[in-house]
Amino acid sequence: MTEATKKGGIPLHVLMLLGFAVGLGAGLWVNMNIGGEEPWVVWLTSNITGPLGQIFLRLLFMLVLPLLFSALVVGVAEMGDLRALGRVGWKTLLMTVVISTIAVLIGLGMVNALRPGDGVDPVLAQQLLAQGADGAAGIVENAPESVQLGQFFLDLIPQNVFAAASANLVLPVMVFALLFGIGLVLVRTPATDQLQLTIAGIFEVMMKLINLVIKLAPIAIACLMFNLAALFGWDLLVRLAAFVGVAVGAMAIHMFVVYPICIWLLAGRNPLKFFSAVREPIVVAFSTASSNATLPVSMRAAETELNLPRRIARFVLTVGATANQNGTALFEGVTVLFLAQFFGIDLSLSQQVIVMLVCILGGIGTAGVPAGSLPVIAMILVMVGIPPEGIGLILGVDRFLDMCRTTLNVTGDLVVATVVSRGEKDLEPAA
Repeated sequence: MTEATKKGGIPLHVLMLLGFAVGLGAGLWVNMNIGGEEPWVVWLTSNITGPLGQIFLRLLFMLVLPLLFSALVVGVAEMGDLRALGRVGWKTLLMTVVISTIAVLIGLGMVNALRPGDGVDPVLAQQLLAQGADGAAGIVENAPESVQLGQFFLDLIPQNVFAAASANLVLPVMVFALLFGIGLVLVRTPATDQLQLTIAGIFEVMMKLINLVIKLAPIAIACLMFNLAALFGWDLLVRLAAFVGVAVGAMAIHMFVVYPICIWLLAGRNPLKFFSAVREPIVVAFSTASSNATLPVSMRAAETELNLPRRIARFVLTVGATANQNGTALFEGVTVLFLAQFFGIDLSLSQQVIVMLVCILGGIGTAGVPAGSLPVIAMILVMVGIPPEGIGLILGVDRFLDMCRTTLNVTGDLVVATVVSRGEKDLEPAA
């Protein structure tokens, strides 16, 4: 239950939906009755709605790097039981990376095959593309047109992490954060324990600020949607419906094909019995759109319904609430490629590989709270030269998709816990 609901106010996701509807309705009316090129419409979009939407996006950009760094470091450092659990920790890490990679590949494959963003008037798309270039001024476009494999992996290691951060080179910073987190796992002293607490404090501060920024989302959504609808008209609704269909379809394939195969082949269990056992956390995840809020229910189901070893279940599910966001990784990949198609930007194979890697790492560093993926998506957009205003396209339907991907995240945590528990019964603590 959100704070707004507790106080009797209107929930934020309802306000976001209202903002989406108002902005879309006003923009469609302008598009059909006046036209987006009228002088007063241009003045309104250039001086009022455009800057208001940009303020929201710039606030996200301002917070995204410290948020990703602290979240990724904390997510990896929480695997501090790796040394105590031995192979269990590494099996958890391997399963997390493999399943997230499969999820992103499914999403990217479906977007490339079905191309839900195609069909928009190229002239109109180029107009908004030019507007987006101004909004992204000062934010580097890091993905090259082509790249040699060796040079690509070499560029992942920053010579100066502070220079990489100042240039908004996200992948090198995330690699540094990953190594930093591993270092905290390997070195356990009072000083490093305090350092981990400090970084956890930074993460909490960033999350608080993100939550404050997200409260501006209804106004920002209304402004962004007005600009988009006034320019694109009904094409916007058609493309948006196609995006939702592809995103949900990709999540359904991962949920009902990949997960059952993992349970059957890797865990040696009946997939139907598995899904019956985890139906309660699935319902809670879908209704709350929060992996963290679902964690207690998932732990209870793992111990009482799946009969997993308590020590392993708690370790895997606690880490997974932050580090195994494969549904979020899938959604981020689908969203970025959809917006690239919408704006007529042809991403090369190397750029799509970069998107995939950022999504996988972002799945580890994304907060398990509603709308936690928005900062990551905003940063990936500018990495590959997509207008950041495009995020307004998906914000209005994000609540439903957030519920779907959170369900995928939580189920994925339980899948990993079930697979890792196979053959590890000896770690069950004595009663």
